[in-house]
Amino acid sequence: LPAGTVFDDGLTLLEHVPQGHKVALVDLAEDAPILRYGETIGYAAKVIPRGSWIEESLVRLPKAPPLDSLPLATQVPPPLPPLDGYTFEGYRNADGSVGTKNLLAITQTVQCVAGVVDYVVKCIKNELLPNYPNVDGVVGLNHLYGCGVAINAPAAVVPIRTLHNLALNPNFGNEVLVISLGCEKLPPDRLLNEGGIPIKVASDDVICLQDEKFTGFQSMVEAMMRQAEAHLERLNRRQRETCPASDLVVGLQCGGSDAFSGVTANPAVGYAADLLVRAGATVMFSEVTEVRDAVHLLTPRCANEDVGRALLREMAWYDDYLSQGKTDRAANTTPGNKKGGLANIVEKAMGSIAKSGSSAIVGVLSPGEKVKQKGLIYAATPASDFVCGTQQLASGITLQVFTTGRGTPYGLEA
Repeated sequence: LPAGTVFDDGLTLLEHVPQGHKVALVDLAEDAPILRYGETIGYAAKVIPRGSWIEESLVRLPKAPPLDSLPLATQVPPPLPPLDGYTFEGYRNADGSVGTKNLLAITQTVQCVAGVVDYVVKCIKNELLPNYPNVDGVVGLNHLYGCGVAINAPAAVVPIRTLHNLALNPNFGNEVLVISLGCEKLPPDRLLNEGGIPIKVASDDVICLQDEKFTGFQSMVEAMMRQAEAHLERLNRRQRETCPASDLVVGLQCGGSDAFSGVTANPAVGYAADLLVRAGATVMFSEVTEVRDAVHLLTPRCANEDVGRALLREMAWYDDYLSQGKTDRAANTTPGNKKGGLANIVEKAMGSIAKSGSSAIVGVLSPGEKVKQKGLIYAATPASDFVCGTQQLASGITLQVFTTGRGTPYGLEA
């Protein structure tokens, strides 16, 4: 809006204000708190007259909420009346989980086989999938891990657990096909047996590309295609069946955020999250970097002190990570977030946690850990869209609701 715009209450803009940006509703003295969402998102860097554009440079970042003095489980929301009778059409698996898709996934132990896996996925889509109409697609679970890394380092548990649990996602129908190179630090036995429930597979379902039986690239491709077809035949026999909404495992995420995200899309998702929890479903929200500055609003909602301490543990990990990297949380937000009206990470966090709704937080997952309970869960992940989505898939989501303010082509193929 241009300078001179007058609102019904008499507020007059003193300068041009871009779409989505903030305006001072009262005169603000230097160091006065700037409030949005009823929370202090920063302090005035200088005197800000009423009607002024509160642009980024005028908002001094406040300190992060201290983790050693936050209330735990002091305002646990009472459970709302259950919602019964809601269903969806899903694929029930032998382990009791339910998928929303019927996909063939190809797991790899190391980044060195990614090119071959990508080539075979294209061949399967073009040559095999048309013969199996009940299969929704095929995905290669590519990654940049498995070799050239300190595989026994303490933090290696995270990528290994993530890759292990990805193979068990309910949308893959308990069909596990593994492609190995043969000389990697993360061999199939370790991938299949570390990080969660051991995965039992037939010997034919682990294909090692360094096996001397292969005479070249084409023979590798043919072996992978043959084994993929055996999995497709089993997947194709599956049929959707009516399942209760309590079998849903839904992930929530936002990206390309702006100042509207926290007052439009994210609160709507939060409302839906509460409905899903009432229906007995599992709902995950994530993004450590966009929860840290709002954690003081979440710890009182934790179902008990143990859940609260687990939430604080993940926030403390992030603080330590920033300290080791000699940076701070001001590095988030992005230039696009700021152009869309978000002054800093505090304001961004307040809008982000709106996705979580108002239910009690009943559990906390470390990155890539498999979910084992229903209700509202905090799954610790980075805020990066693709990393967060991958971690949530490893934790067991079968559907993701993604909101965006400025727009993004992001999507999870699984």
